[in-house]
Amino acid sequence: MAKTIAVVNQKGGVGKTTSTVNLAATVAAKGYKVLLADIDPQGNATSGLGINKRELEKSAYDVLINSMQIEKIMIETEFENLWLLPSSMNLAGAELELVDITRREARLKNSLALVKDSFDFIFLDCPPSLGLLTLNALCSADTVLVPIQCEYYALEGLSQLMSTIRQVKRLYNPLIDIEGVLLTMYDGRLNLTHQVVNELKRFFPRKVYNTPIPRNVKLSEAPSYGMPIMYYDKNSKGAAAYDALANEFLKSNGKEAK
Repeated sequence: MAKTIAVVNQKGGVGKTTSTVNLAATVAAKGYKVLLADIDPQGNATSGLGINKRELEKSAYDVLINSMQIEKIMIETEFENLWLLPSSMNLAGAELELVDITRREARLKNSLALVKDSFDFIFLDCPPSLGLLTLNALCSADTVLVPIQCEYYALEGLSQLMSTIRQVKRLYNPLIDIEGVLLTMYDGRLNLTHQVVNELKRFFPRKVYNTPIPRNVKLSEAPSYGMPIMYYDKNSKGAAAYDALANEFLKSNGKEAK
């Protein structure tokens, strides 16, 4: 049965979607069957995997609002072992439509339950907010992966995110835990970077990944070509970082590359 990981940070611009796409694709390339569910209305994970959002007839919106089965909507991507539940602009209205639905927080969880036996890992790319879409992801997830940019303001929103996770744990999902904290846009030459890292390790003992994700031009270019970094430029620093992260992620889950 698949382990479900929600990739969450309510602050935008921290490399959340970049990390979801590249970790999912790299884990998949190491021999594991992976579903990436894009529940961010911006749909950047969808376009980052080469899918044109404007041409989609069905999307995650239809799963959440119209109770359509995920199997009928998910797409087998051109990348090894990687499937996508795509997002579309319709998802932007889902927050309002979910308000009047009974057990609205469990819509995604109930849908994913039908495909969990078909995958090894399910990654959820969440919106940069703590609304009903993110709540659905947190109620569905076994663990939460938090990408954090190495800057002062990144720490400020952390307490709000942790408060939300504690509330979800108390009300809806008692087994949810932190998968790991991922340092993004890392520049080891800066004193501030080391201060942020030390603060995070104090806040999340044994949960901060040893592999940071550096600033890398190729990482920024890859989404515009609709490709994860390992397929766009496997020799780049960004590809090397996500390869190391995938190995660390698998090891922490008692697995290794097949």
